Amino acid sequence: MPVASRPSPLLPAIAGVGSVALAAGAGELVAGLVAPASSPFAAVGGAMIDLAPSWAKDTAIALFGTSDKIALLVGIGLVAAVLAAGAGVLEARRPPWGRLLVLAIGIGGAVVAATRPDASVASWFPAALAGAIGAIAIRYLARSAVRSQEAAGRTDGGPADPGRRGFFVWAGAVTATGVVLAIAGSAVRAGAQVVTAARDAIRLPTPASRAPAVAAGAELGIDGLAPVITPNADFYRIDTALVVPQVSTSDWSLRIHGMVEQEVTITWDELLALPLEESITTLTCVSNEVGGDLIGNAVWLGYPIRELLARARPSADADMVLSRSIDGFTASSPIEALTDERDAILAVGMNGEPLPTEHGFPVRMVVPGLYGYVSATKWVTELEVTRFDAATSYWTDRGWSERGPIKLESRIDVPRRSTSLTAGETVIAGVAWQQHVGVAGVEVQIDEGEWQQATLASAISDDTWVQWSLPWQAASGTHRLTVRATNADGETQTPDRADVVPDGATGWHSVEVTVR
Repeated sequence: MPVASRPSPLLPAIAGVGSVALAAGAGELVAGLVAPASSPFAAVGGAMIDLAPSWAKDTAIALFGTSDKIALLVGIGLVAAVLAAGAGVLEARRPPWGRLLVLAIGIGGAVVAATRPDASVASWFPAALAGAIGAIAIRYLARSAVRSQEAAGRTDGGPADPGRRGFFVWAGAVTATGVVLAIAGSAVRAGAQVVTAARDAIRLPTPASRAPAVAAGAELGIDGLAPVITPNADFYRIDTALVVPQVSTSDWSLRIHGMVEQEVTITWDELLALPLEESITTLTCVSNEVGGDLIGNAVWLGYPIRELLARARPSADADMVLSRSIDGFTASSPIEALTDERDAILAVGMNGEPLPTEHGFPVRMVVPGLYGYVSATKWVTELEVTRFDAATSYWTDRGWSERGPIKLESRIDVPRRSTSLTAGETVIAGVAWQQHVGVAGVEVQIDEGEWQQATLASAISDDTWVQWSLPWQAASGTHRLTVRATNADGETQTPDRADVVPDGATGWHSVEVTVR
């Protein structure tokens, strides 16, 4: 007696993908209505970011740069599609295990959303509801897939088969509904984010003290050279927030506690009433590779952190301040970096406007001389005065150094790597930095020749990067250009290559160009 062949898994897989698409769309819409920060994709993605090892984070940034979160969302979508297809096949062959798998995933997402640091009382609901909708949908779609296959077995099974055609109509309708619901959810979240409108209405107070004027000689005006002040739209963004926190100024406050004589809490209105100071500081991500662009320079407006810490009167034994974001991110800053005379501030303004939401609105930390992972906390709500031997932070728990002083680095912006030039007079130019130390000189080597002294632009301060340039009479052929800097203490940049882990990359930046 012939053995019946097992039905194709294609239709059940399509049933699974369609059902999960419907569930995900419903979850996104409900999240937009009741708990915008608890989108199932955002909750799962945030957990994946938190659980990812350092090498995975570094790989994502190296491959995708500031688009790493988009890549993560695409990856989550692909994994969800594979799981959904598997659930559809499982439901068709061994019901009810497919629908139980979808329901379990929904419950898991609900637990993740409810346990996030920024969770609300309703954060669990969107993912849980999505799981229930997905389980119901997969039951009926998988059954429809099985019936259409059984009907096809009694006919020729072609694509025009009425049973199969009906299944595809239903599966397409369910999938399309999920897409529409997801789009509607995004629109609802955008409409519900009144924070953006409130930010746009803010008029920042006049600074009690202005930043030093940017001298005309600070900007060399060379095409392709990074501007000395980075526009907000071009400023790099690296953080752990998959969905940008929406923090209302009316809800924001900062609490200073821990090893202090007096706890201090300050509200938004109280902060703006203080004599705010303007300063220009370059920020650098510790994940910035040699020659990388995860660095930017801005005019900041804020209040010195040292003044607020002075109110709290930290214990003499304290050596660290653990800053905490509203989304749970933490950073460990050496207390001396927040209490000395550098411009370590609680920033409310960036380049003449309130902080953009993606850069920490309403309040973030800006600390010259430290990599962002130990200082530049966005959406900051707490400063806990403590000790390095008593507390750890988000990235130190993942293998990074507990202290992150900026390393001396330089970069060639012009000409770009693999550029083809015409022989004759041209220019080599770039930027160099070591915030809170300063740059004293830059040298350029062409091929294996002698190091040549570049001309430095006027430095704004030791807390900012500086542009440099060198005229070059380019001869035909392929050339390697290399740059190194010397800081204000007389130390020359090391040629030794080091990875970004655990405390920042080192090495000379080189580019290869062809001259025709």
